[in-house]
Amino acid sequence: MSFKPLCLFVAGLLTTLSLPLVAADYRPPVPDGDGWAVADARASHWDVARFATLEAKLADNTYKGITSIVVAKDGKLVYEAYFNGSSAAQLNDIRSASKSVTAWLVGAAIDRGLIPEVQAKVYSYFPDKQPVQHPDVRKQAITLEDLLTMSSLWECDDENQFSSGNEERMYVSEDWLQFALDLPIKGFAPWMTKPADSPHGRAFAYCTAGAFVAGAVVERATHKPLSAFAAEVLEKPLGITQSHWNTSPLGIGMGGGGTRYRSRDLAKLGELALDDGRWQGRQIVSAAWVHRMLSVHAQARDDADYGYFWWCFRFPVKGVEQTAWAMSGNGGNYVFVVPSQKLVAVVTSTAYNQRYMHPQSQEIFRDYILKALP
Repeated sequence: MSFKPLCLFVAGLLTTLSLPLVAADYRPPVPDGDGWAVADARASHWDVARFATLEAKLADNTYKGITSIVVAKDGKLVYEAYFNGSSAAQLNDIRSASKSVTAWLVGAAIDRGLIPEVQAKVYSYFPDKQPVQHPDVRKQAITLEDLLTMSSLWECDDENQFSSGNEERMYVSEDWLQFALDLPIKGFAPWMTKPADSPHGRAFAYCTAGAFVAGAVVERATHKPLSAFAAEVLEKPLGITQSHWNTSPLGIGMGGGGTRYRSRDLAKLGELALDDGRWQGRQIVSAAWVHRMLSVHAQARDDADYGYFWWCFRFPVKGVEQTAWAMSGNGGNYVFVVPSQKLVAVVTSTAYNQRYMHPQSQEIFRDYILKALP
């Protein structure tokens, strides 16, 4: 072969490799023995060309750091793909999306009578940690529900670097639990909205220390490490065989972030929410808890509400805004649940601490997954 034809051949090959995927390249998910049923999206008239366009944008690095996308509808996986060296076996560090798992565990403990109710007083579980700094009767009145809704009166705000309870301050201390229990009561400057003047009567402030304490309450109530209780009441019933839980320097389970799961297993957590706490017909967590967990209890931002460690967004579906509940974590890690569409979508990403991380994952969900719906 002469030099010129060889160049033309190589140029043609590169052009072919750089072309966007077409609908014919869609590959349905395959069973892997983990309990998921699978389906061919083309049979139910999904616009699979949108998945191809999305994959092209991932290939040309329009979207950065995305490691997996898994979509389930009507209880069946219809799309599954892995990127940037990831695979179905990868345990994804979902960061703060772990908080939603902690909400499941609180519900499981309440279902079993190990925690009486969400109005349980937090400080009553830690008599060995008292007396605490900044004593105040309002601290003793803080409930588990206050933590679940990010609306306790602790001066704790991860989005304020000057906050006493900012999570980065907690991480450099040894006793994370004492750190949280010692926090002072927050003050409300004239430009800040007080709980009484806030929607739902709660002033939202994102506080990872509170989620950590919620996990510690579960440990005290169940007399088990958080990871062991999770395996017993959530992971094993869902057929989840691999996970990773972090602990504090003193060995308390980290209910506020850093848990790791496979993408297909994250989709199970979404399906559990979608099906009122059932997996394959078996009740894992009570429907009553799911309804309470996925109810709006606080306004997080102008564009988002908050349940019990679950975010509540609104996205357009065929021109009509629909509610989407979500597990959400640093890096742009999400498990989206859209009850009206019987849809679960997982987006995992390693774009940690990047300004584009959350807008990017939400755009993928809004402009590709939702628009591909039949």
